[in-house]
Amino acid sequence: MTATTRPILTRSIKIAGITKPAVLRYFETLNAGDFEETANLFAGDGVLHAPFEEPIIGKSSIGTYLNTEARGMQLEPQQGISQDLEDGLVEVQVSGRVQTSAFGINVAWLFVLNSHQEILSVTVKLLASPQELLNLRPHHKFDV
Repeated sequence: MTATTRPILTRSIKIAGITKPAVLRYFETLNAGDFEETANLFAGDGVLHAPFEEPIIGKSSIGTYLNTEARGMQLEPQQGISQDLEDGLVEVQVSGRVQTSAFGINVAWLFVLNSHQEILSVTVKLLASPQELLNLRPHHKFDV
């Protein structure tokens, strides 16, 4: 192994009620810090709907966003349900927690997969009181 390569330690994720490989790999690669691989799970025009952000569209933008914002996060998915939609789409809902060095919070993820098992969209919802959310919100210099 050269000095420039680093092993990616991917811990296998099991989520009660969920068997979709793309969803399981989303959590595994994010927890391993392999954000490029996470982004590659999305369709070319896939969308990440992250809290407090405009939609992040496309693999490259998603990878860049995760590399900036998701470092040090540990996602702890606990259970989920999956249902088939029209046109070969599948909706997967997962609940769990996200742990950072500063806080832990309950989260729900809503995935939509296409017929090729690529992620069309992920919507991340923070499950917290309004006051808890205010305490988490990043303060941008443009906020008034």
